Amino acid sequence: MFTIIDRYILRHHIPTFLFGTAVGVFLFLMQFLMNQLDKFIGKGLSAWVIMQVITYNLAWMVVLAVPMGVLFSVVLTFGNLSSNSEITVIKASGAGLIRMMRVMIIAGFILSYLLYLFNDYVLPEANHKAKILMADINRKKPTFSLESGQFSQAISGYTILARKVDSISGKLTGVTIYDNTKMYTQNIISADSGYIKSNPTYSKMVITLYNGEMHQIFKNREDIYRIINFQKGEIYADASEFFFSRSNADVFSRGDREMRISDMQKIIDGIAKNQLEKIKDFDSLLINHLNFLLYGTQPPYSQQFISPELRNVNDATRSKIEALKTAEMQLNHFRMNLYAASSNIESLQDRIDQYSVEIQKKYSIPFACLVFVLIAAPLGIIIRRGNFGVAAGISLLFYVFNWVSLIGGEKLADRGIISPVLSMWGGDILVGIAGIILMIRVNNESFQRKFSDFFKKLSKKFR
Repeated sequence: MFTIIDRYILRHHIPTFLFGTAVGVFLFLMQFLMNQLDKFIGKGLSAWVIMQVITYNLAWMVVLAVPMGVLFSVVLTFGNLSSNSEITVIKASGAGLIRMMRVMIIAGFILSYLLYLFNDYVLPEANHKAKILMADINRKKPTFSLESGQFSQAISGYTILARKVDSISGKLTGVTIYDNTKMYTQNIISADSGYIKSNPTYSKMVITLYNGEMHQIFKNREDIYRIINFQKGEIYADASEFFFSRSNADVFSRGDREMRISDMQKIIDGIAKNQLEKIKDFDSLLINHLNFLLYGTQPPYSQQFISPELRNVNDATRSKIEALKTAEMQLNHFRMNLYAASSNIESLQDRIDQYSVEIQKKYSIPFACLVFVLIAAPLGIIIRRGNFGVAAGISLLFYVFNWVSLIGGEKLADRGIISPVLSMWGGDILVGIAGIILMIRVNNESFQRKFSDFFKKLSKKFR
C-alpha cells in the first residue's frame, strides 16, 4: 500500500512526533504540579497516591499534547526534506505535494480517530477518578505533629502542650491536655510523659500518658471538682481527618467533562423535552391572559373585590374602575409569569449549550491532528530548514491560536453569543483553510522563494 517515499517520510515523522508529544505532556505536567503542589505538601501522602493523581491527570495532557506533537513533527519532517533538497528530487520524479502528504494525511486520520476514542472512553473516567481523588486529598488535614513548648489545636476538641518532644523516639515530656469535647465538663490532664500514635484502623489518635492527674470541672456544678491520679492512661481522639481515605465513587455526581458523548446526548434530549413542555405551558399562559384582555374572560385564579373607597360611587363607574383594576392585576401577574417562564427556558437552553460545547470539543480536538497536517507540511517546505527552534516556534504559534480559539469559543458559547458548533470548530476551520491555501500556493516557486528567504534569516537566530 505504501511506497518507498511514504515509508521514508513516515520513518522521519514517528520519532519527532513521539518527542513533540512527550515535550507537550511534560510542559502540561510541570504546569499542573506548580498549580497543585501546595495541596500535596505536608499531608503525608504516599508516593502511590501522588502517582495516581498524576496518572489520572495525564489523560487530559495526552489529549492536548498529541495535536501539538503532530504539528511539530510534520513541520520538522518536511523542513528537513526541503533543506536536504529531497523535496526537489521527489517532485522531479513526478510526485506533487499532495502525493508527498498522502501518508501524513492517512496518519492524521488514524490519529484523529484513536484520539477521539481515547477522548470519549478513557478521558471521562480518568477525569472522574481524578476529581474524587483530589476531593479526598483536599479533605485530609496536614500530618499531625507537635513542637516543643507550643500549643496545638490540630485535633478537634483538644488543646495539647508538650514541653519537650523527642523527634526520634516520639516521646513527649511535660504534657498538658485540655479536653473540651464534652458539653458540660472540661478535663485538664497533666502527665510526666507520653506518646501519640494512631490505632490500627487509622480512625483514632491514641494518646498514652504516664504518671499524671486529671482535673475534672463541671460547668453546671461549681461545687464539684474532681482530681484523678493515674500511672497510665489513654485518650482516644477522633483523627480520621489526618489519615487519607478513599471515597466511594458512586456518591460523586459526574460533570460534563466526566461523561461520554452518548451520556451527554441523553441529558440534552431530556432537557430539550422538558424545555418543550415549558414552552407549551408558556403558550397556554399567554392564551389565557390574551383571552381575558380581549374578551373579558376571567382566568380561574383572578378574584373580584370591592374596595371601601368605591362603595359610594354608582354601579356603572364602579364596574369600570373594578374592571381596570382587575386588568392591571392580571397584567402584573402575566408579566411575572412571563419573566419566570422566560428565565426557565433560558436556563434549560444554557444547560443544552454547555453539554453541546463539550460534545463538539470531543470531536474538534482530535480532528486538529488532521488540520495541523494540512498547515504544517507546506510550512515545513517554505521554511526549507529543519531547524528545531523554528519548527518549535511555528508549532507553538499555531497551537496557541487553536487553543485560544477553543477557550474563547467556549466562553462565548456558554454566554449564548455563538453556537456550540462554531465555538469549538472555529479554530480548526480557520487553520484548515489557511493550510489548503498554503498547499495551493506552495507550488508557486516565486511564492516559495519569497518566504523561504525570510525563514532562512529567522532560522539563523535560533542556531
